[in-house]
Amino acid sequence: MFGTSIEDVTCIEDMREIARRRVPRAFFQYADHGSYTQSTLRANRADLDGIKLRQRVGIDVGLRDLSTTIAGEPASLPLALAPVGLCGMQFGDGEILAGRAARAAGIPFCLSTMSICSVEDVASAISAPFWFQLYMMRDRGFVREMIDRVLAAQCGALVVTLDLNMLGQRHCDIKNGMSVPPRLTLANLVSMAARPAWALSVLRGKRKTFGNLDGHIAGADSLTSVAQWVSAQFDPTLSWADIEWVRERWPGRIILKGILDREDAKIAAGLGVSAIVVSNHGGRQLDGAPSAISALPAVADAVGSEVEIIFDSGIRSGQDVLRALALGARSAMIGRAYLYGLGAGGQRGVARVIEIIRSELDVSMALTGLTSVAAAGPQIVAGSGG
Repeated sequence: MFGTSIEDVTCIEDMREIARRRVPRAFFQYADHGSYTQSTLRANRADLDGIKLRQRVGIDVGLRDLSTTIAGEPASLPLALAPVGLCGMQFGDGEILAGRAARAAGIPFCLSTMSICSVEDVASAISAPFWFQLYMMRDRGFVREMIDRVLAAQCGALVVTLDLNMLGQRHCDIKNGMSVPPRLTLANLVSMAARPAWALSVLRGKRKTFGNLDGHIAGADSLTSVAQWVSAQFDPTLSWADIEWVRERWPGRIILKGILDREDAKIAAGLGVSAIVVSNHGGRQLDGAPSAISALPAVADAVGSEVEIIFDSGIRSGQDVLRALALGARSAMIGRAYLYGLGAGGQRGVARVIEIIRSELDVSMALTGLTSVAAAGPQIVAGSGG
C-alpha cells in the first residue's frame, strides 16, 4: 500500500495508513488521536457506523444533484474542510495546499487560528475567499487585531469555536513532546529522520511555527514563550456575551462551532448567526461526551428552521455525510479525513479525499433513491418507515 499512487487510493482508511507512514509520529498522533481515554473519539465512529441506510429500488436516479449552499455560500457538494491547527506540520504549506484543493473542488475551506501559514499567507495564495476560525483568547487585544486581519484578508465567514475554553488533555501529545517546532527528543529525531520527504516539504514551507502569532508574542522566537502564551490564553470565562462582542467588530457571516446540547443550540440560534456546527471537537475535548451524531437529532429538533446546521466529528465517508444529512444537517465538515490526505500526498492527497467522499455520497444517494442532497431526510434511515 505504501507505494500506491494517491490517485489509486480508494478509501479514507487507506489514506490514513499512508499518512501514518509518511508523517512523523508526534504530528500524526496529534491529528489522529483524542483526549483522555478517547471514548468519545471512538463513539463518533461507532455511532455513525450504527446508522443503517434504507436501500431503495425502482426509482429513477439517473440524474443526481450534489450541490447545495453552506452558510449562504454555493458548494458543489455538502462538505467543507474544517479548521485544524498545525496543517503545515502534516505537509509543508499545508493550509495553502488544502485551501487550493477545496477551491478546485468548489467547497469551503476554513483556516485555524493555530495554523502554520498565516491568514495573510493563505489570502495571497488562494484567489477565492476562505473562512477563518477564531479562538476567543484571554488577550482580547489579540482577538481584536485578528478580526481586523481577517477583515483585511476578505474572508467569507468567521467561525467562532466555543468548546475550547479549556484544553482537554491528549495523552499522546504529552508523551510525544508535541510542540511546534517539534521538541528534539531522540524519538522525534528518529521519526523525522525516517521521513525525508516530509522533512523536505516542511523545510520548503513558508513557516515553521504559528503564523498568526508571529510578531504578536514577545520572545516568539523562543518555543517556550509561544507555548506558555498559548496555554495561558484559552479562556474559561468565555460566554455568550463574547459573541455579541465579536458581532460588534465583524460585519459578515458568523458560524458557531462546538454545539452539542439542545439548550445551547437554542441560545446560538437566537443570536442570528448564519450557522451552527454540531461538534464535540472530534473527541479531543470532553471525553465521555456523547457522539456528535447522537446529539444531532435533538439539536435539529430544537432549532428547526431557525438556523442552518453543519455537522462535524467522525466523518470518514460519503455515507457518513449522507447520515448527517438524514438526521438534520445541511452539510458536513471533515478534519482528520483531509489531514490524512494532506500527510499522504499534499494537495493531491486532499483532492483525492474530497473526490472519494464525493463519489461515495453520489453512489449512496442513488442506492437510497435520492436525486438531490436537499431531499435527504429521516426517510432514508433504515427502520424509519418512509
